Amino acid sequence: MPLQHVLGSQSRGPRSACVWICLVAFLGAAGARAVVAQEIAPVALGDTEAVTAQKREELYRTLRRHAEVIEAQTAIVKTVAKLVGPAVVHIEANVRQRAGRILEPHESEEAGSGVLIRIQDGYYVLTNRHVIRGATPGGVRITLADGRKIHPTLIREDRETDIAVMSVSAPALVAAEVGNSDRMEIGDFVLAVGSPFGLSHSITFGIVSAKGRRDLRLGNAPLRFQDFLQTDAAINPGNSGGPLINLRGEVVGINTAIASNSGGNEGIGFAIPANMFMFVAAQLIETGEVRRGFLGVNLDARYGGAEARRAGLPVPMGARVTGITAGTPAAEADIRAGDIILELNGRPVENDGHLVNLVGQTPVGSRVPMLIFRDGKTQRVEIEVGDREKLHGR
Repeated sequence: MPLQHVLGSQSRGPRSACVWICLVAFLGAAGARAVVAQEIAPVALGDTEAVTAQKREELYRTLRRHAEVIEAQTAIVKTVAKLVGPAVVHIEANVRQRAGRILEPHESEEAGSGVLIRIQDGYYVLTNRHVIRGATPGGVRITLADGRKIHPTLIREDRETDIAVMSVSAPALVAAEVGNSDRMEIGDFVLAVGSPFGLSHSITFGIVSAKGRRDLRLGNAPLRFQDFLQTDAAINPGNSGGPLINLRGEVVGINTAIASNSGGNEGIGFAIPANMFMFVAAQLIETGEVRRGFLGVNLDARYGGAEARRAGLPVPMGARVTGITAGTPAAEADIRAGDIILELNGRPVENDGHLVNLVGQTPVGSRVPMLIFRDGKTQRVEIEVGDREKLHGR
């Protein structure tokens, strides 16, 4: 199934009518429906003549009681929408188009979404790089929830994660809160907010379907660092850059792509986890660039169940080292080919892609514990995380 970013190609602004779509049947609704069904079941839908006025009034009273139970539980979704809605923005950008290595003279207009957050005393819009790639601050128009239109004062972006952050300034801005995406589990309820097909502030509801999607092929520029949350909340063209929200009203991801044969939602959407996003965004805001850690190990992408069993592990876990670069942190910590890295800084390592992400999000220069498996035994070492750019510059 093809994977694609969820940009809107329309050149018009957001439509005047804001659509707030909440799919709210959850948390106890099944039980309530069962009770309602038992009490109403004796009256067939076609037997309207058999229902007296008194019986109809009794049925309505019963229905209202059970509706109150469901409404009390689904009120959380409405509250989340009210809290987060004012922080979500619609973005239109004049993007410079490239043909091969040649920059074409014309521009095209792309549309997407974003969310306002506050860091220290500044306000910033989080979005995807592919929404505003190549645009200048004057070529990006941000429409706030109240209809005001502003331009960013500064744009910073990271090619390797498809992350962009824009500095903005205007009176009475409303910022969303950012949550801890590491706490999200498969099955957690989430809401996706954005501007699908130009319909600003549309909200859809679903769950986290999977975590740790790291091998997605997106467009012509593959992302080196991936750790996507997968959701079945409806995501469509125009949702790119919009927030994925938990039931606490916190941003836990930035919606980025869909898997689709039709070009629209088919129940498979992907969001950059908030923790990864904020690690990159904080550095972009502070220094304008992203420094990523590295160890200096080569990893075995084919390491799986058979290799794990031969090494003495009961199930596939960790990342297997196939080589060490001289003069790197791994060499200094005496990591060896054949070692299997099971943990980094107290976090279990799932596979080679996961280790790359963990190292990349570890502050350069920090010393962290590592658990390795060598010659049938576990062993703990300490390693200082190096600077990836310095390695590439050697």
